[in-house]
Amino acid sequence: MEGDRRVGVAVDFSPSSKNALKWAVDNVIRKGDHLILVNVRPEGYYEEGEMQLWEVTGSPFIPLSEFSDPVVMKKYGVKPDPETLDIVSTVARQKEVEVLMKIFWGDPREQLCEAIDHIPLSCIIVGNRGLGKLKRAIMGSVSNHVVNNGSCPVTVVKHHD
Repeated sequence: MEGDRRVGVAVDFSPSSKNALKWAVDNVIRKGDHLILVNVRPEGYYEEGEMQLWEVTGSPFIPLSEFSDPVVMKKYGVKPDPETLDIVSTVARQKEVEVLMKIFWGDPREQLCEAIDHIPLSCIIVGNRGLGKLKRAIMGSVSNHVVNNGSCPVTVVKHHD
């Protein structure tokens, strides 16, 4: 089944999402996989027609060569950090993995579950910010929502300071 797996990693370029990406690269990704970075942007008003279309379906798949280009990514309102780019460039080279990014707009909890079905993903890895019980009860945990509502295996990588 080499090359059939689509491994998703939720990325927002925070320390916990980089930790989840590193964990996925070390423990899940293998030669021939597709590594799909799933980024969710807040909802907002976008003047460009493309952005309004993509707000419903998510962006087209963005190859590594394009999401490494700040000019291309500015159009999506995303600024990948150098550490994330280094991690995915290295895994693409070393493990012969195709790395793609897909951007969705809206509530991360809902959009990550939508991404699982729309892409479709074989599994998804998400980071955990380590919210306290009170904040988690008020704000809601993205990782908890995806674990309970996602239609594929979900791995939550805890963030340790």
